Amino acid sequence: MTFLNLSRAQYLELEKIGIGAFHPLTAFMNEDTFWSVLDKMRLCDGSPFPLPVLLDVDQAEKDRIGSNAKVELHFANQLVGYLDAESFFQVDRDAAARKIFGTDDNAHPGVSRFRDLKPWFVGGEVTLLSRATLSFSSFEITPQETKRIFEKRGWRSVVGFQTRNIPHRAHEYLHRIALEIADGLFLQPLVGQKRAGDFTPEAVLTGYRTLIDGFLPRSRVLLGILSTSMRYAGPREAVFHAIIRRNYGCTHFIVGRDHAGVGNYYGLYDAHALTLEFDGELGIEILRLMGPFYSEKCQSIVTTKTCPEELIGTDDTVEISGTKIRRMLVAGEPVDPRMIRPEIVAALHGTDLFIEESEE
Repeated sequence: MTFLNLSRAQYLELEKIGIGAFHPLTAFMNEDTFWSVLDKMRLCDGSPFPLPVLLDVDQAEKDRIGSNAKVELHFANQLVGYLDAESFFQVDRDAAARKIFGTDDNAHPGVSRFRDLKPWFVGGEVTLLSRATLSFSSFEITPQETKRIFEKRGWRSVVGFQTRNIPHRAHEYLHRIALEIADGLFLQPLVGQKRAGDFTPEAVLTGYRTLIDGFLPRSRVLLGILSTSMRYAGPREAVFHAIIRRNYGCTHFIVGRDHAGVGNYYGLYDAHALTLEFDGELGIEILRLMGPFYSEKCQSIVTTKTCPEELIGTDDTVEISGTKIRRMLVAGEPVDPRMIRPEIVAALHGTDLFIEESEE
C-alpha cells in the first residue's frame, strides 16, 4: 500500500471531514464535486456547500499513488487515515479563483494560497483513524462532544460565534444579543492555517478566557476552537461557517459585518445577502447582525439600526474592528478602551500576539 505525507493544513482538512465538522462531505472532492461547488455552491446531491475541500499532490506523488488505490495518510510520522484515491484532476486556477473568491488578484491571501497548491488534486473517500496532537488540541471539542455538552446543560437553542480575532467591544455586543435570545453561546474561534499578521491561537484563547471569566455568564457560554484554515472567501465562507456550526449542534449562527472578508474585496453585508439565498436550507438560523460601533453621544455600542441617524458617519462614532486594534497593538499604541476592554489587553501582556509568517 502506498502512502502520502500530509502537511498540517491537509491533515486538518482530513480531520474535519473525519469528525463530521464538514458533514455531509465525506471525501476530498473529485472534479465533478469541485465544479458543482464552484458553479452551484452545492454538492452533487444538491446539499448546500459553498467552498472546495481539496487534497493537492505533486507529479511524483500522483505517479506513486495511481488511481483506484488505497493510500495511507501520514502526518507527523503517524498513520492518521486512509484515502480511497478515485481520480486526479487539474483546473484553471484563475477561473476557479474568480468563482471562489470573486477575484483572481494575487494580493488576496486566499487566491495566492490557492494558486500555490500543488499541481494536481486527488479526490476520494477518506477514513480518519486517529487524531494528531497539536499545540491547541486540548481546546478543541468535536461535534459529538459539543452536542453532548449542550444536552447536558439543557441548551435547546445555541448561538454559534465565529472569529479569528481577540474579542473586542463589538464582539461583546453581538455575544450579549445572542445570550438574550438563546439558552447558550458557543464561542468557537478559528485557529487553523492563517496568514502573517493574524492573531496567534494563544492570543485569541487568552482574550476569550479573560472575557468569559470576567464579563459573561460562565454557565451559559462554551469556548472551543475550530482548527481549520481561513479561506478569506467572504460570503461563501459565511455559508461554510454556518454549515460547520450546524454540525456542532448550534441552532443559530451570527453573520455580521464583512464576515470572513479581507481588504476591500467584499461588500460589508454581501454575506447577509448570500445566506438569504439559502434561507431554510442550512439547518441553522442565521442571525444577520449589523456591525457595531461606539457612539460618544449615546455613550454605548450601537449599530446603524440603533444609532440616531444624524450621528452615523460623523466624528461622534468610533469604528471598532479587529484590523484597527491589530494595527494599534503592532505600533505599540494605547488601545482605546471604547474598542476593547483594558483587562483583555493586560491579559495579553507577554503573549505572542501575531503570526509572523503565513502558515503552511
